[in-house]
Amino acid sequence: MSTDPIMLDRRRFLVTTALVGGGFALGLTPALAEQTKSAATELNPWVVITPDNIVTIRVATPEIGNGAMTQAALAVAEELECDWSTIRTDYASTTRDYMTYGGYSPIHPAAAFFGGRSTMGQRTKAMQQVGASARERLKAAAAARWGVPAGDIVAANSTLTHAASGRKLTYGDVAADAGKITLPAEPAIRTPDQWKLLGKANPSKLTIPQIVNGSGIYGIDVRVPGMVYAALMQSPVHGGRLKSYDEARIKGMPGVLAVVTVDPDEPRGVAMMSNAPYGYAMTQPRAAVAVIAEHYWQARKALEALPVEWDDGPGATWDSTQKIQAAAIAALESDEGARTEHILGDVTGIDSAAKRVEQTYVTPYCDQAPLEPLNGTALVTRDRVEIWHPAQNTQQAFWVASDESGMVPERVFAHQTLVGGGFGRRLESDDTRMVVAIAKRYPGKPVHVVWSREEMMRQGKYRPVVAAKLTAALDEKTGLPTSFVARQASRGHYPRFADTAYFMGPIPNVRIDARELPFHVEPGPYRGPGYNSYAFMQETFIDECAHAAGIDPLEYRLQLFRDFPNPGWVKCLEEVAKQAKWGKKLPKGRAQGLAISAWGLNGQKMLGTTIAVISEVSVTKSGELTVHNVDAAFDTGRVMNRNEVANLIEGGLIFGLNMALHEEMTVEGGRMVEGNFDTYPMMRIGDSPRIGVHFGGLSGLDRYSEIGEPPVGTVGPAVGNAIFRATGKRLRRQPFLKQDLSWT
Repeated sequence: MSTDPIMLDRRRFLVTTALVGGGFALGLTPALAEQTKSAATELNPWVVITPDNIVTIRVATPEIGNGAMTQAALAVAEELECDWSTIRTDYASTTRDYMTYGGYSPIHPAAAFFGGRSTMGQRTKAMQQVGASARERLKAAAAARWGVPAGDIVAANSTLTHAASGRKLTYGDVAADAGKITLPAEPAIRTPDQWKLLGKANPSKLTIPQIVNGSGIYGIDVRVPGMVYAALMQSPVHGGRLKSYDEARIKGMPGVLAVVTVDPDEPRGVAMMSNAPYGYAMTQPRAAVAVIAEHYWQARKALEALPVEWDDGPGATWDSTQKIQAAAIAALESDEGARTEHILGDVTGIDSAAKRVEQTYVTPYCDQAPLEPLNGTALVTRDRVEIWHPAQNTQQAFWVASDESGMVPERVFAHQTLVGGGFGRRLESDDTRMVVAIAKRYPGKPVHVVWSREEMMRQGKYRPVVAAKLTAALDEKTGLPTSFVARQASRGHYPRFADTAYFMGPIPNVRIDARELPFHVEPGPYRGPGYNSYAFMQETFIDECAHAAGIDPLEYRLQLFRDFPNPGWVKCLEEVAKQAKWGKKLPKGRAQGLAISAWGLNGQKMLGTTIAVISEVSVTKSGELTVHNVDAAFDTGRVMNRNEVANLIEGGLIFGLNMALHEEMTVEGGRMVEGNFDTYPMMRIGDSPRIGVHFGGLSGLDRYSEIGEPPVGTVGPAVGNAIFRATGKRLRRQPFLKQDLSWT
């Protein structure tokens, strides 16, 4: 991966040279394929095959550690019949995508350049089509050279064979000829029952060698000629403004080149922004001051010495965590400003029910805390903007760079790097905006902007504080819920109680409403947005209903889902119970807990990923908690790469466990308190429980739902429910380890 500032021009030259001098570049559509035949108009190649038989696949999904680029390459290889060892991947160009009216966006634009959902049907089929088209053009080229029908040519392992004569050619041998061929019709792609690789092969990530040998370029590694560095400080109270600073005090410090400011109130945007794809947020920057210097440490030391005065603004009125959470809880008692999210049946009798359960739950602010701190590099000139950035969504970064710089999109060039952890923090591209906002004030030089760990953590876009009051009426005979009401309050990213199977039939009468609160702390898409809170609340509450009914928690859930049309829910419960030996005899102070939930249902009973978790914990009488075992059974319908699925589930379980046990960003004086891992603890390897990932819950339904986010929400309530069974203490807030777990 190159970081040369003329990278796009060089790539265009290399691809064009390969095309006209011994290579093959294939566009997704026939129109784009036609364009690749002209050196002057070569755009949007998905597949490039060079004479040395190397196959480069350009992928719109950035690699954020989840194997998305490898999955895209696997879909191409499924049809291309190439030698897997010859495959390389590169990032698709957002500029080319824009110039060809979405040439790289064959799926919904909100996910086209997003580093997730790599197995969604549209994406997989599009990449299969790319591979099938390339294969048939290669066969046609070989057939033309030998004077035989293309149907007599067999493509396999990057080799073209004419069985009758025994003649063979490599893909690289005919790549130049293949690039000139137009097929009369695009070939049909294989259906899942015909797959040879998808769902069967389990390749490791193609990026692993780069990561291991250090050649992989993350955003923090970018080096371009003439680059300078910027250290950043933003208003310590979210929404505040810069009052003054004394630049003269640092002008003489070593390496200092400039002090620049960012004003969130200045006009932004260009006329072409109306063309931005649906669903792309144009977030505004925060008030900031940055020192630009020859080296980062020079910039950071000068920034620390710079006298700065801030106007905290109205955010200072939310001066403590306690005040914010109390306001959220209080809002649950009022209907003012409430909006109905979901309604089913009639819940009017719930308050007079003979048997009723009602509880209130709270989740705190949490930071995504990726390993790589926020950073990015931008070069702004009079007629061009280039960014080198570890974005979770390259297309979002592209549009934000255009908006912030005022440069028309066709003059914006985004160079994607590897990403050292995302979890939603790098999704909305507010970091991209800040990088461009600083660079445009120091034009003509690439400016590498780096957030310190403290700056990044205190300037987050967090999992929001959420409060919810849940009420259920229980049937006097069965103990199962007959009515359910959820009242929720938050700023942004509501817990999506409406998007859960409990309220699609198993509970006949449901009402869910929501309140938007005026907190100054900005929320963001923390891994499993909304779901990471509602799963905890919902599954703790269902456990409380089971306890009130005097029914085993597993049996209670099995009864609820016994007649549910999606079989994955019962299969997951039965599989995880079997693997974890649910109900086994345990000593006092040690117990199992259960939870089940789903991500991505979108209001449909047969969609999404269901995951059931059983945790086994022990709690000493003094309150010391140990999580011994976590078992998970899941249903994505089917899987494409078993090893990667297991890896993502394990990582998601650990992420969600740390969230439930440890994580909370607190507020004092309107400012975020925690700034590094000494005050925001992360689980160490030795803290991790034994984790079992079990495939017996798969329903076999025809879908390949995503897996990175579902485990995050379910593990927390499973642990909390286990703590209750071990100690008799019910945990209705997170994080657990800030609460008294002692028992007698």
